[in-house]
Amino acid sequence: MTFEFGDYLLDVGRRELRRGTGLVAVEPQVFDLLAYLVENRERVVTKEDLLGAVWGGRIVSESTLTSRINAARRAIGDSGAQQSMIRTVARKGFRFVAPVRPGGGRAETPERARSPTPLRQEIQFATAADGTRIAFAAVGEGPPLIKAANWLNHLEYDWESPIWRHFFAAFADHRRLIRYDARGNGLSDWDVEDFSFEAFVGDLERVVDASGVDRFALLGISQGCAVSIAYAVRHPERVSHLVLYGGYARGWCRQGLPQMERQIAAMETLMRQGWGRRNPAFRQLFTTAFIPEATPDEVRSFNELQRKSASPDNAANIMRAVVEFDVDALLPRVRVPTLVLHCRGDAVQPFDEGRRMAAGIPGARFVPLEGRNHLLLDGEPAWVRFLEEVRAFLRSPGEPTPPARC
Repeated sequence: MTFEFGDYLLDVGRRELRRGTGLVAVEPQVFDLLAYLVENRERVVTKEDLLGAVWGGRIVSESTLTSRINAARRAIGDSGAQQSMIRTVARKGFRFVAPVRPGGGRAETPERARSPTPLRQEIQFATAADGTRIAFAAVGEGPPLIKAANWLNHLEYDWESPIWRHFFAAFADHRRLIRYDARGNGLSDWDVEDFSFEAFVGDLERVVDASGVDRFALLGISQGCAVSIAYAVRHPERVSHLVLYGGYARGWCRQGLPQMERQIAAMETLMRQGWGRRNPAFRQLFTTAFIPEATPDEVRSFNELQRKSASPDNAANIMRAVVEFDVDALLPRVRVPTLVLHCRGDAVQPFDEGRRMAAGIPGARFVPLEGRNHLLLDGEPAWVRFLEEVRAFLRSPGEPTPPARC
């Protein structure tokens, strides 16, 4: 998203502040603070708001906050005396008061440029072997595409999130998109004990059966890749295409990384103690790794989405399970057309793990993406390339039903 005010243009996606045709040098924290003020210009922004959005909930001194506000003012030709753009509201906070003209944003994809068609989501429940109720939803029309669950989904809140809604809208506009919340999070049962890999795969099997779809394309993202691989090996006759993004065959604890067990234990302790708090500091660890190039609004949204999607214990239990995933031995047994995509700068799962996974699957095509985000954000170059590649792949022979505009 871009915003114009006075002689300035703030490009949040590119993280650039321009005056005329020239770039204005701005420190990262100052840029985030300015972007947050502009994006929330309809209200007074409190100190607590800024600490959560810019500093991830960390406590900073008044002098640090004041210096960043002053730096933001200087960057846009304002001052504490003038306050023509950034106004201090006594004992309340700050507000961006200059007239703003919203502009374009990241590269326009067809979905963003077009007026969206309202989509009605149908939520149902499947019952797992141990009695756990798994919530799943279908939306859109066309050839079926089933998305395996990944890190902390929520069938309802995902649609409200800038992290996911462009993704779902892009595919639901052309296909029958079926997705589900894994056990322990979202609208699925939270009171569960079994978080084993077999349970996760079994949940996908039950959702597929309950959906009534015979043959479909299967999409795995992050931890959903390992689950999708296991399903494709067990049920090759039902999977027409397999798409794997940002994934791995071996979880963190199976990649031979030094000190990983200690790091996981420390993260698990932090999650159980602080995951559900309003202060997003604990969840910020994951957000920073998952979407390092996100805007303050996207960061805030993902922090809140994680809090709403799972309890502290369940978030820790799911993390503890997925770091032990290992489907390395299954890779040579995949017999369905497979497309693997991975961002070169992915900080959650190393690029080499995606490349290694693709190399282990017979005939798989591997597409490196230029970017750092683990979850692709709307309009970033990696998202545009991802969408092009996946759509072209799904148009290849093997569709279960005739294609519908995709």
